[in-house]
Amino acid sequence: SEWDININRGVLTGLNEAFIIDEAKNNELQKIDPKSSNILKPLLRGRDIQKYIPDNNEKWLIATFPSLKIDINNYDAIKNYLLTFGKSIHQTGEKGSRKKTNHKWFETQDNIAFWKEFAKPKLIWKRIGSILRFCYDESGAYCLDSTCIATGSKVKFLCAVLNSKLCNQELFRLSPKTGTGDLIISVQALNPLKIPIPSETQERDICQLLDKIIDIKKIDNKADTSLIEEKID
Repeated sequence: SEWDININRGVLTGLNEAFIIDEAKNNELQKIDPKSSNILKPLLRGRDIQKYIPDNNEKWLIATFPSLKIDINNYDAIKNYLLTFGKSIHQTGEKGSRKKTNHKWFETQDNIAFWKEFAKPKLIWKRIGSILRFCYDESGAYCLDSTCIATGSKVKFLCAVLNSKLCNQELFRLSPKTGTGDLIISVQALNPLKIPIPSETQERDICQLLDKIIDIKKIDNKADTSLIEEKID
């Protein structure tokens, strides 16, 4: 709670099947209209979050947040694609359609005024789950609301420490749980953790170990890095 970090949850689209596209559709939309790249952002879902680095996902988000005040008529390819979802994308509040809001039909359900935070180096984790996984990302990927992100000071150091056995034990002890026993890793779960602010030497040493893990995981995300992790522990 005393660290210089900001915690936000990911994006709630209101209709994932419309606003989340695969690599092929991303390429198709950009080929039709190169301007589409302005509002197509790489995306990470909760299932893509692994320890230290995310899985390669190749999913993309149509980032039409109300706070961006986008004129959809400037993006014909994306407009025509979204229109193929017909009634379901219009916010009528009727069964089978999106939750009714005051936003325009092509906009995401969330306003996401903090969208610039996604471009920063960040710590990402699943909000609810039975396995604790914190990953570090510098790709600028956006995240779905099944995750939380932390930006600010020393987030790389925090990625290493939060994945340690000690912090895992504390989070299992302190975190609220769902009825099925899954952990709810919210701001309220992280705030009580007693993590000392590191010295420059401590931060450097821990981050160097994390960099080794990340380099190995980029080659093979299932590679055994337990010996390095033990040094962090």
